[in-house]
Amino acid sequence: MYDEGVADMAGRIRDEDIALVRERTSIADVISETVTLKSAGGGNLKGLCPFHDEKSPSFNVSPARNVWYCFGCGAGGDAIKFLMDAEHLSFVESVERLAARAGIQLRYVEGDSAAPRPRPQQGQRQRLVAAHAAAVEFYRAQLTTAGARPAREFLARRGFDRAAAERYGCGFAPDAWDLLTKHLRQQGFTHDELVTAGLSRPSRSGTLIDRFRRRLMWPIRDLTGDVIGFGARKLFEDDDGPKYLNTPETPIYKKSHVLYGIDQAKREIAKQGKVVVVEGYTDVMACHLAGVPTAVATCGTAFGADHIGVLRRLLLDTDAVAGEIIFTFDGDAAGQKAALRAFEDDQRFVGRTFIAVSPDNMDPCDLRLAKGDMAVRDLVARREPLVDFALRHVINRYDLDTVDGRVEAMRRAAPLVAKIKDREKRPEYVRKLAGDLGMEIEPVQRAVLAAASAPTGRDAPPPSRPAPAEPVVDNPQSMVEREALKLALQEPVLAGPMFDAVEASEYRHPVHVAVRAAVAAVGGAATATGGAVWIESVRDACEDLAARALVGELAVEPLRIDGEPDPRYVSVTMARLQWGSVTGRIRDLKSRIQRINPVNNKDEYFAAFGELLSLEQHARALREQAAGGL
Repeated sequence: MYDEGVADMAGRIRDEDIALVRERTSIADVISETVTLKSAGGGNLKGLCPFHDEKSPSFNVSPARNVWYCFGCGAGGDAIKFLMDAEHLSFVESVERLAARAGIQLRYVEGDSAAPRPRPQQGQRQRLVAAHAAAVEFYRAQLTTAGARPAREFLARRGFDRAAAERYGCGFAPDAWDLLTKHLRQQGFTHDELVTAGLSRPSRSGTLIDRFRRRLMWPIRDLTGDVIGFGARKLFEDDDGPKYLNTPETPIYKKSHVLYGIDQAKREIAKQGKVVVVEGYTDVMACHLAGVPTAVATCGTAFGADHIGVLRRLLLDTDAVAGEIIFTFDGDAAGQKAALRAFEDDQRFVGRTFIAVSPDNMDPCDLRLAKGDMAVRDLVARREPLVDFALRHVINRYDLDTVDGRVEAMRRAAPLVAKIKDREKRPEYVRKLAGDLGMEIEPVQRAVLAAASAPTGRDAPPPSRPAPAEPVVDNPQSMVEREALKLALQEPVLAGPMFDAVEASEYRHPVHVAVRAAVAAVGGAATATGGAVWIESVRDACEDLAARALVGELAVEPLRIDGEPDPRYVSVTMARLQWGSVTGRIRDLKSRIQRINPVNNKDEYFAAFGELLSLEQHARALREQAAGGL
């Protein structure tokens, strides 16, 4: 749980400003920048959880209450908590990010002083992002200088005009050792901030110099559009560095998670349910400009599992909804090797995966230059299933005119068929493989079955995930207790008075009792107006970790009623809750009476019998009030 009260050296944000940020923030808009959300009914939204791997969406968002909860891993909270978890921000940094989105000027207080003052220093992430934003403007301005002529000529040769360069923020790192460093230091960024950001580095003499020099620059943005790093292309023959140089790993730049162009492509990826994975920055630009707006590229690393996780959430790639992933690779040996590696990673996808290889072995940028925009769109349209490409590549390595060649090709190709996630497709590929090899279907089928029965470490099932600590809904009483708590969390204005009138002693499950106690600890539901602030206050008041997790879950779980709840529904729910509790006490009391000797313990017997009669009368009244059903 995060602590809003933790203050750093620069002071803490005023509570009323935090409440205003929560009020003016659309949690659906914030989360949609990371996760594709679909309707879950009842006004709620759902998607694939960004905090754990899953095949079916268990991540729920309640826009009406500005909260989210994952039924798979138990994480939950408001928009502030989401940014903290998704972007690894502090509480203050998350509030500052959301305040900037909403146009809210935050005020800060020092210690116990009530006098607000401007915050002189932002959190680390904001400072690093701000440094990159300043670097982008610096590099863009340098692109117009005389020394940047080779960079402008390179872009022109690749088919990109000035408008394209501006759209993607292209720039130039000048032929100077510390021009950017001095520029950023003059803007107030410190030595440590520039080194941490990866924009500068210490020289052998100990002075601070620019990391990038004499190179064409591309800013690399995250899903939210913040610049978090750079890609730099060599332009001069006497540059003995690598062809492409990227920002090193930093607190905000993790190359295994970054996809170039994702900020511009994310909406089309979600809309079309497909993504095109290319190999370079110019390929992304070429695809976008040619009418393929779903293109992205990795940044200085191979396409891997973390990239898959980002794309699956955007594609809403699940057992029920299949996203489409199209890889484009050069037709040379390196490109084919990359395609086969992608086939291995494809097994992590549920969606359909394809490969698009130009017949002339040209990448999308070269293809656009040589044959125009339509050729790029046709390249993507002519894609073929990646498994077909992988099988053909394996088979072509053997002489199928010989028995040994056919058998060896079968042995090498069978594991590829066995790895196909969609089991219904395997028999068809068995027949196809047998036909391509010129063999009978039975030996090919046996080879595939044998390969499928010997899983590798990657194919082995993942370890089971521990279930979140929460009460199991295994009886009517537990169910009605949950419903009462949901009403208090989701509809406090409607349910507050009736909810508060029923004591925590009426709840049977200890975790439900803990949540009910937390509601009382923050003043009761009748004092609340609802929304994320109310839910977070209840969560914070929970002393039990399981209760905290349950608050997040109940805040987004739909009520068990068609349509909007009304006072009668609240009355019925609270009556049934008490009726279940009373009937439980009646059972316990009857058992106790049977154990009392009425001769030796006459007073105790009659007292218990009188209590039983009173409870039974109360139960009848509650049953009449609860008539109508949940």
